[in-house]
Amino acid sequence: MSTRKQKWFFLRGLVREAGHWSGFLERFEAAFPDREAIALDIPGNGSRFRETSPTSIPEMLEAVRERYLPRKGEENHLFALSLGAMIGMEWMRQHPGDFKSSVLVNTSLRGLSPFYHRLRPRNYPRILCMALFGKPEAVERNILAMTSNQTARHGELTVAWTKIHEQRPVSLTNAARQIIAAATYRPSHEKPAIPVLLLNGGQDNLVHPKCSQAIAKHWGLKLAVHPTAGHDLTLDEPAWALEQLQAR
Repeated sequence: MSTRKQKWFFLRGLVREAGHWSGFLERFEAAFPDREAIALDIPGNGSRFRETSPTSIPEMLEAVRERYLPRKGEENHLFALSLGAMIGMEWMRQHPGDFKSSVLVNTSLRGLSPFYHRLRPRNYPRILCMALFGKPEAVERNILAMTSNQTARHGELTVAWTKIHEQRPVSLTNAARQIIAAATYRPSHEKPAIPVLLLNGGQDNLVHPKCSQAIAKHWGLKLAVHPTAGHDLTLDEPAWALEQLQAR
């Protein structure tokens, strides 16, 4: 019997990087000793913050896949959040043999949901102020306010994420390029060839939960919803997310 570990590739969203998983990958490996967690960064974020972000999802995919190409013959899986999940959809379309399954979290797609669901209007003023006047601590505090409902952790996370911001800053230009990529991406009409589980935070204040419902209906996919989690579901409800992976 083979003892080779499953490899799970984790990819986050807009202006977020591997460091923003904030302990979830360690919890994942503790819960599943037979699985290895591998965090990915797109150009412009994290370990690749000095690179230029592509302005399309297919270009982002190729930039990520070129760096982290899964090895043939291994059992590979994908876990992707928000913008990362869009890249994941394109990855499954172009290279269906790379993964055995995928988990997509709190994402949205042009053509399936209106723009005011894909980015809820209540966030527009906050995002504009962050872009024009935001200092690192204020930016990270506001991102947490938009994406996480676990307010008790916001103080400690603001400190940790501000350090990430200062060490590996995402430029305003790269942030804009990532927004363009997300806003213009249209999915394939064909259902992914591998099993896909959709996870959704029922109190997502950034992206309307109806966006996940639209994707589930479009492709006939299983959708699991946590009633109180926000956009950053693995931060808000990590135990529940791991339970969904166990039960899938």
